[in-house]
Amino acid sequence: MIKINENALSNDLSPYLKQHKDNPVYWQTWSKEILEFSKQNKKPILLSIGYASCHWCHVMAHESFEDNETAKLMNELFINIKVDREERPDLDFIFQSSFQLFNQTGGGWPLTMFLDENGVPFMGGTYFPKESKHGLPSFKEVIKKVSDAYKNQREKIVMQKDLIIKNLELKKNSVLNQDLKPILELSLSHLDPVKGGYKGAPKFPTFNLYETLLYFYNVSSDTKYLKPVEIILKQLCSKGIYDHVEGGIARYTTDEDWIIPHFEKMLYDNTQFILLLSNFCKIKPDNYFKDKLEQTIDFLKKKFLNKEGFLGSAYDADSDGEEGKYYTYLYNEIKNIENIEKYFEIKPEGNWENKIILVEKEKPTKAILERLLQIRQQRNKPFFDDKTQLDLNCLMVSAFIAANEILPKKGYLKLAEELFLKIEKKYIKDEIYHSFSKDIVFIEDYAFLINAANDLSDVTMNFKYKNLAKKLCKEAIERFYLNDKNIFQKNPKNNNDIFFKPIDIGDNTIPNGNAVMLINLVKLGMINEAKKLSESLNGYLNVYKSHMMTAIRALDYYKNIKEGKNCTEHGCKTDV
Repeated sequence: MIKINENALSNDLSPYLKQHKDNPVYWQTWSKEILEFSKQNKKPILLSIGYASCHWCHVMAHESFEDNETAKLMNELFINIKVDREERPDLDFIFQSSFQLFNQTGGGWPLTMFLDENGVPFMGGTYFPKESKHGLPSFKEVIKKVSDAYKNQREKIVMQKDLIIKNLELKKNSVLNQDLKPILELSLSHLDPVKGGYKGAPKFPTFNLYETLLYFYNVSSDTKYLKPVEIILKQLCSKGIYDHVEGGIARYTTDEDWIIPHFEKMLYDNTQFILLLSNFCKIKPDNYFKDKLEQTIDFLKKKFLNKEGFLGSAYDADSDGEEGKYYTYLYNEIKNIENIEKYFEIKPEGNWENKIILVEKEKPTKAILERLLQIRQQRNKPFFDDKTQLDLNCLMVSAFIAANEILPKKGYLKLAEELFLKIEKKYIKDEIYHSFSKDIVFIEDYAFLINAANDLSDVTMNFKYKNLAKKLCKEAIERFYLNDKNIFQKNPKNNNDIFFKPIDIGDNTIPNGNAVMLINLVKLGMINEAKKLSESLNGYLNVYKSHMMTAIRALDYYKNIKEGKNCTEHGCKTDV
């Protein structure tokens, strides 16, 4: 039974939603019941999407959602729904796409969307301040104006549904096959040849692009594909985005020099960082990169495991209400550490808000790292979102396997098998689901689970993994594949609670589920199914090419296998 006049988050399992359980806002969770209540009462919805380690989500929560006056307005004018984007990536995908449609710019978090009584978006933004500043209206001003607009133009807004759906539908052409390298050339032209990454700021690692560049280097032996990967890895390993004391990288930097991170640490970034380091070192062994690889894996083993033995989701950027407090240093704290200036860039004025973000000059000694850790351990740690996400844990299985090839004496293959065994016991023998609810699962969960089974099959030669992968592939086709479009839907076909079918063909924080499924189908010899999916992805490519780096790699892999070449999903054997 819906209790519309109270905050309904107190019993929710999501760490992010629990952060909002004491808000005076009458938050509800996304459900068919609450959508039906909205429809019956002709009341619009205020949808807020974020995640537990999101700095600006915390800022908006403290400014507005904890404010009694703002909450009163929200409760009077809207049905308020709070969503954890990591628990419901399908909702985040659809409503980020809607935001981009309305505003013609990229979205972000917190995402603040206004939906009509049928759950269809009609207006949206991201962070709104409590009071007007930096050209942004105050949140109270926004919700009053949106409410007035809905009251005055309700029928017109509700009638927009078909037009919004038409504009959100992915565009496609009839191309079934094409040369993929010109698309890569376009991406290469946008990269910074000195600092790495895309030109300008902010700087995101965009691992999907670099994995695809490594693949094409392995196909062609052309160093123009390898060089950008080496440049970005050097930046990621030496600059402020990397935690030199404990290991692992932050989500992105706000500057173009990779120095000033937005300090949250995400599992999805660090698994892909491990994969990229490992795949690069297969081509060009590098002891410096191997050290960072080992340190990052140690960090995840020590700090990212939850009570069930799975990997959790993220560490917050903030501690004690201050961004980066756990990770930065004051000059007076570290100036007396012997020879520290030899290893790190240390200035009395710091390099960010009078604090020091460590930037490496050369590899530091263990003694210096231990002293820095001792200082850090006296502080309160950032909040850890210990939520298990199936797709990311499966990706970690593959990361362990890749790292084992580079550091075979570290026992990483054993860790991969142990983690997969936990996945088998909890999910495969019972129900495959994404995070908390057994009713919620996505194509990415299946895609990365199948990928992990394929990877284990390759290194152990145990046929049980290949047989399991084939079984799961058939199950994924049955649950997610749209025969009329020859593409996988993001959520199950028979359990869609959104106004629109979510079809996702682009990379996001992790490689795209459809692209990974194409790789899986090819590896398992399901060539007829792979042919249909490849033709479909080719149809989307000319329109969305900049977002489809994993698909480009998958399409080339399919083409090479179809032509009988000696290739894997990592590339082909070439005569050099």
